[in-house]
Amino acid sequence: MLTSSNDGVRVGASVEERPFRAASEQEDSRALAPVPSDLDVFHAFVSAGQRLAEIHVHYEQQPEYPLTKTEKPGEKLDYRVTKMRLSKDKTSLIYNQFLTLSGIPPDTYEYRLGNRSALEWVIDQYQVSTDKRSGITNDPNREDAPQYILRLIGQVITVSLEAVRIVRSLPPLGLSPEEKSSTSPAVNLN
Repeated sequence: MLTSSNDGVRVGASVEERPFRAASEQEDSRALAPVPSDLDVFHAFVSAGQRLAEIHVHYEQQPEYPLTKTEKPGEKLDYRVTKMRLSKDKTSLIYNQFLTLSGIPPDTYEYRLGNRSALEWVIDQYQVSTDKRSGITNDPNREDAPQYILRLIGQVITVSLEAVRIVRSLPPLGLSPEEKSSTSPAVNLN
C-alpha cells in the first residue's frame, strides 16, 4: 500500500530499474533466478495490501491463536482483567490471578504499532485505571462478554503473525539499504 508520494517514487524507480536488470540477466546465462515482472510485483503488493486490510478491518472475526490456558488451582473462575503482564521471556501472559496464557510465538512481537507490538498495546490499553483528576474509572471488562479480552488476545496474536507472514512474503523492490531503512514500515523483519 503506498502511503506517500515518496513511496510511489521509490516503487516507480524500482519498477523502472527491473527491465534493465532483467535484460542483463537474460544476457548472462548464469543468472540464478528470474526477476519477477513489474506486473507480478505490483499484483503481489496489491494482494498483500488487500489481505492486510481484510485481517485488520475484521480482526474480531479472525480465529484465536491456540494458546495454552493454565488455571490456578483453588482460584475461582474469573475472566476479569485488572492489569495483565508478560513473563520475562514474553512467551507467557499473566492474564489475572486465575489464568496464565502461554505459547506466545516470538514472531508476535515482530509486528509493531510504533514502538511496541500489537499484543503489548492490548496489554497496556486493556487494564482497569482511574483518572486522577476526574476520578473516572476505565474498566475494559465487558459484563455481557466476560471472555472478550481473552478472545481479543488470541485474535491479535493471529493478526500479528499473519501480518508478519504477508510482509515477509513480498518480493523485493530492489531498494538500496539506505532506502530500505528510510521507508521501512513499523514491521521490523530483518
